[in-house]
Amino acid sequence: MDIYLPIANMSVNALVLILLGGGVGILSGMFGVGGGIVKGPLMLQMGVHPLVASNTVAVMIMFTSVAGTAMYIAFGTLVLDY
Repeated sequence: MDIYLPIANMSVNALVLILLGGGVGILSGMFGVGGGIVKGPLMLQMGVHPLVASNTVAVMIMFTSVAGTAMYIAFGTLVLDY
């Protein structure tokens, strides 16, 4: 089942996107690297335009940063007066 990505102006297989997302999540969790550093080159290999790929990675980094900050706040380990 293909999914049309209007911003990238291309169609990709939904199963490929799900498997790549899961694989990148596992790798980034195991090795402690961000998902953007792995997913960016994969998107370029899939034929996504470099501007679209870099902007997508930037948005992914923003969500990761917000989630990490929220976890530090939730556990009370964020030092505000640092």
